[in-house]
Amino acid sequence: MQTSTFRRRAGSAAVVAVALAAMLTACSSDEEKPSEGGGSYAIWDPYPQFADDSDWVKLLKDCGTSAGVTVERTGYDTTDLTNKALLAAQQDNSPDVLVVDNPVISTLAEAGALTTTEDTKLDTSSMEPNLLGAGQTGGKTFGVPIGANTLALYYNKALLTGAGVDLATVKDWPSLTAALAKVKAAGKKGITFSAIGTEEGSFQFLPWFWGSGAQLTALDSAPAVAALSLWTDWLKQGYAPNSVINNTQTTSWQEFASGDYAFGENGTWQLANAEKLGFDYGIIPIPGSSGGTAPAPTGGEFVSIPVQSDTGRYATSQKLVACLTSGDKLLATDTTLSYIAPVAAVQAKQVEANPKLAVWVDAVKAAKGRTGDNLGTRYPRISEPMWTAVQAALSGAKTPQEALSAAHTAAGTK
Repeated sequence: MQTSTFRRRAGSAAVVAVALAAMLTACSSDEEKPSEGGGSYAIWDPYPQFADDSDWVKLLKDCGTSAGVTVERTGYDTTDLTNKALLAAQQDNSPDVLVVDNPVISTLAEAGALTTTEDTKLDTSSMEPNLLGAGQTGGKTFGVPIGANTLALYYNKALLTGAGVDLATVKDWPSLTAALAKVKAAGKKGITFSAIGTEEGSFQFLPWFWGSGAQLTALDSAPAVAALSLWTDWLKQGYAPNSVINNTQTTSWQEFASGDYAFGENGTWQLANAEKLGFDYGIIPIPGSSGGTAPAPTGGEFVSIPVQSDTGRYATSQKLVACLTSGDKLLATDTTLSYIAPVAAVQAKQVEANPKLAVWVDAVKAAKGRTGDNLGTRYPRISEPMWTAVQAALSGAKTPQEALSAAHTAAGTK
């Protein structure tokens, strides 16, 4: 988060809003069109934290060498990257390859800035369908997932044992709530998460929302109300702290890392920090309301090929994308970026190398894209009312039903 989907980016709603505004702004670009034919090919990515001597940039350069070209890589902050990609598309000055946060794909696609995988003959046959869905809109696919991260529940082993909780019994919402009651009775704290009024809050609420069986097109449905009531009741019972209303995923992690909480909702990106905890921890998938693994939202990027007036460049661009997203290179890519691979065979290799990733592979298999279900650019218009509803209910300003009814009206969903 540096953390998940938000590790390198602002909230998706803000990204899309700024991006759409940028589409209406005419300004000149300082970027030079990369030279053609065996020369240089431009790659833009949202990883400005990676310097030229990093493993990531070395990987890009190696793929360029394999394709017989020189890679000119530029890393931007996600919001800046989205704006620049839209402006470059207007000016016919796009990079050859674009690595972009998955919720932004629909914005760029609807702006006509991206080619389809059919156009450029990118092979997506080995990709997990639920991850590929984040890059699909209007029945077409606009890139290849480079990897994914998602959410699960970290737990404090000693704290649960001391409270008499058998983790094997935690399989659904009632059993999780019962575990939290035991933890509180033992004088300890239950669960922490992020419910801040931003996309980060929506991201953390979605596993419970989807885990109830709710759909984003019906924010006021009975299952949706049940999901928000679960969180609200946890605060009322003292199983979760009032601080969740303002918690980011970083501050929520800090609460869990204090050793005072039995559970903490967080993501794959915290694994390195988890190894530094002063207590033994474990990870379980977020349970659905009546059992099973709840679908959690996917974080991660897609590798896409922007539209070029010189279509002869696509063949080399396709080689670059294929290099990053296939075979051993994909394993190296996802190891470098701390992602779960979008291909089952590579996921198996990741678990073989690090068994602790097994629970994350399971979580990613159950995950879904926020812009999936053909929501596309409608998602941000749904997400903001949803996080607003969460805030209203947790603060006590409205009941869960009132909050979600207002959210449904504000989202304009039917």
